[in-house]
Amino acid sequence: MIVRWGPLLLLAEVCGELGIREPLLVASPRWDTLELPILPSARWSEVPSARVDEAADLAGDGVVAIGGGSAIDLGKAISASTGLSLVSVPTTYAGSEWTSYFGVRDPERRMRGGGGGAQPIAIVYEPELTLDLPPETTVGTSMNALAHCAEALYVHGHNPAADEHALAGARLVSDWLPGVVSAPHDLEARTELLRGACHGGAALAGSMLGLGHAMAQAIGGRYGLPHGALNGICLPPALRLNAAYAPDAVRRFGEAVGRPDDPAGRVEELAALAGPTRVSELGVPEADLPSLAADAAQRGGNLANPRPASPGEIEVLMRAVF
Repeated sequence: MIVRWGPLLLLAEVCGELGIREPLLVASPRWDTLELPILPSARWSEVPSARVDEAADLAGDGVVAIGGGSAIDLGKAISASTGLSLVSVPTTYAGSEWTSYFGVRDPERRMRGGGGGAQPIAIVYEPELTLDLPPETTVGTSMNALAHCAEALYVHGHNPAADEHALAGARLVSDWLPGVVSAPHDLEARTELLRGACHGGAALAGSMLGLGHAMAQAIGGRYGLPHGALNGICLPPALRLNAAYAPDAVRRFGEAVGRPDDPAGRVEELAALAGPTRVSELGVPEADLPSLAADAAQRGGNLANPRPASPGEIEVLMRAVF
């Protein structure tokens, strides 16, 4: 993966290195006024979108995605459909720029499919693009990054290289997120938080997702709810369960976030800085918890958990954060 930090001008440099001259730009209308150092051949502004084939028909010789996880996942879906290289410019802390798999959501953010096979080749991190990120999005996507760090330490695909990224990312997110919430335009704090998300994405790419993500995906995919906020809600109960099956990994995560005896409590504190802390606050019906738990139990994240949880166990965890 080519990774560059600095001004957006680096986007032109990276595209030039990759031989991308006429990319399709994937970016929501929020970025319509952003001055770009490239001249895209076409632009796709419906983000998220399930009209992947229509967008792919506009692709030139590459894909550039600017935005959060929705824009980058759409860029990955187009990349997978066309075989073209993807260059990502993340503007949140979601970390999806590191992986080749993706989810496809409609404009109401409900899950409509997904897959793999994208060609993410390069990432340009420009922290100034995160300065106006709202508090709930800042905290929610940071919780996604933190979940990547936690789960990378104990899923079946964990390994020393991914562990190093996971621990570095967890420290940075825990240390810098409170400061970003209190001073959103502090560029140093935003930069360090983005570095934490970068490490979290690298940890994810080198390992797998776990139970917390499986729960968040099941709930968010059904109702079109924010994935990051759901990770902030679902990670703590998953950590408490996994402490019995991967105690060393959970302890190391706790040390990284400054709470070796209660890492789940630290995640709860960070999630509470902005946004919901219970699934009931998001409008999830209590009657749906059994079917959501059954859905989560079948997902890859649960299957990669130190010990896959049963639907009944997952329902108990969901009720704990209802």
